[in-house]
Amino acid sequence: MSDADDAGVLRTAEGLQADLVRLRRDLHAHPETGLQLPRTQAAVLDALGGLDLEVSRGEALTSVTAVLRGGRPGPAVLLRADMDALLLTEATGLDYASRTPGVMHACGHDLHTAALVGAARTLTEHRDRLAGDVVFMFQPGEEGWDGADLMIKEGVLEAAGERVRAAYGLHVRSYETPRGVFRSRPGTIMGATDSVTVTVTGRGGHASRPHVANDPVPVAAHLITALQSMITRTFDPFDPVVVTVTSVQAGHVANIIPEQVELAGTIRTFSETSRTRIRTEIARLAKGLAQAHGMTAEAVFADGYPVTVNDANEYAFAAAVVQDTLGTDRFDPLSAPVAAAEDFSRVLNEVPGCFLFLGASAAGDPATAPSNHSPHAVFDDSVLADASFVLAELARRAVDRFAAS
Repeated sequence: MSDADDAGVLRTAEGLQADLVRLRRDLHAHPETGLQLPRTQAAVLDALGGLDLEVSRGEALTSVTAVLRGGRPGPAVLLRADMDALLLTEATGLDYASRTPGVMHACGHDLHTAALVGAARTLTEHRDRLAGDVVFMFQPGEEGWDGADLMIKEGVLEAAGERVRAAYGLHVRSYETPRGVFRSRPGTIMGATDSVTVTVTGRGGHASRPHVANDPVPVAAHLITALQSMITRTFDPFDPVVVTVTSVQAGHVANIIPEQVELAGTIRTFSETSRTRIRTEIARLAKGLAQAHGMTAEAVFADGYPVTVNDANEYAFAAAVVQDTLGTDRFDPLSAPVAAAEDFSRVLNEVPGCFLFLGASAAGDPATAPSNHSPHAVFDDSVLADASFVLAELARRAVDRFAAS
């Protein structure tokens, strides 16, 4: 591998910038949500048209899997992009803003999709220098639909014939990170997300005679605050846990004490140990508080996405790729994980790899810019060529590394 190889790949990616912007803005104007993204799938297939790729479509979801065979036989690696949008009304005022009422690409998945198309086109141009195969994973349903798990079950990791040796993905940020800067960290980079519903059951009655009822409302209120005290006194602050109660459902009229109160909320953890333990502690606390007041409480948990964990060696490799090719100022290590969750965690639970963030804020100061998932979030198209280049270089260098090992 030489500097000339790097420069050639970069020039190819940069030459695609205008096409990638057109694709990204088309996707942005026509967002789709969930597992079924027929228009998005068609746009990706059209953008990959004419390339010498082995392309297949998903069965349970409108995914696209494309395999590029390198000029020399060797191991396979995977590059991934999520494609779905959010149920959100856009308020950016862009001339390519969403034309679909109540749906918006507020998380940047349109950029991810365009960047992966760019990586596929770039690597196809340089396939003779590729000592192995690359699987391109275009995934619907990241926003709560667990599309990655479905694609794994449909065989995306074995699409090249043998299981991929490593996997890489990136996520743009409309805020906080300076434009064009890549960030990542070894180990946990994103949290797990689960949810909990606690039902406290007492005895209803007339609000004028609370002493002859058994009011679950004060117990539920106490539980909300007790959860926060329990976390700070039970869990290591260097392995944090976040529990946020977001819904309280009780009575419907002012003069009736309800029989039940239902609390619902989200749980964020950063290790599988804490993820398991917090369930035990919430159930114990809820049951104990209820029993102390002569009531009962039941906690029911729903699984979300697991912790996203970067392999330490693949993190070091990815950081080196960015710094060696774009410059040391283009990579800034993350000091702590991000509390949001990501179903690329499913892939990284199966094979080693690395997930990176890329600053794509279109605002003057990313520190005060609207965040991902905001109806005002705006992403800068200028990062597309570099995103495509980094993805392509990760794949190209990875297959070389694995082939030589």
